[in-house]
Amino acid sequence: MISKYDYKIDQVREQIAALLKNIVDASQLSLKAYEEKDTESLKTVQEMLGNVAVQGDVIDNEIIKTFALFGPEAKELRSLVAYLKMTNELVRIGDGIKKYARRMKEHLNSECDLTPLNSTIIQLHKSTVNALAYILECFTNLDTCNIEEYYAKIMVEESKNDDLFSILEKEIMGLIIIERELSIEYVKVLGTLRKLERSCDRSVNIANLMMYAKKGGQLSHYS
Repeated sequence: MISKYDYKIDQVREQIAALLKNIVDASQLSLKAYEEKDTESLKTVQEMLGNVAVQGDVIDNEIIKTFALFGPEAKELRSLVAYLKMTNELVRIGDGIKKYARRMKEHLNSECDLTPLNSTIIQLHKSTVNALAYILECFTNLDTCNIEEYYAKIMVEESKNDDLFSILEKEIMGLIIIERELSIEYVKVLGTLRKLERSCDRSVNIANLMMYAKKGGQLSHYS
């Protein structure tokens, strides 16, 4: 028979997995919406992530109650600390993607011509989606997941993401020189795309936390 503690931990993990899946689904939809220039779907993304902070608070409260009720031992405590930090990263990712969808909807309705940037933006977005999808896949099978293998995959996507963002910075600077009257708008586009870049960075932070939860050691070793 499963213990009350294990039952609570399973509940927390299910809640985190549900939050993560919602973020992955929203990120995939925002990518599809950009590819098809579908501003209504970008609005749907905002709605999907509208209560992401509330979801995070609910999970954090469950973790804190588990701390208080069960006085977990070292290994269990490690997992709870990792989950508490993980929730914060997920809320920030969800909030970033929600802002990306809102701002991208505005950019698509503006005078900015994003056509020259399409290929790079789509690749940037795909690398972010891939990193998040790897997190979801590993987290939902955390007991059997080869964490080192998934960590390597996520790091590859993050490295690719950084390179693509650097390319976009140069491409957008070129557009600013050509279309000076729209320079402020293009700077805003770059800020919007940084939301994707930061989401991928935060995926690495979550991968670090999963490594810590499973392998132990010092948390700083995985930062």
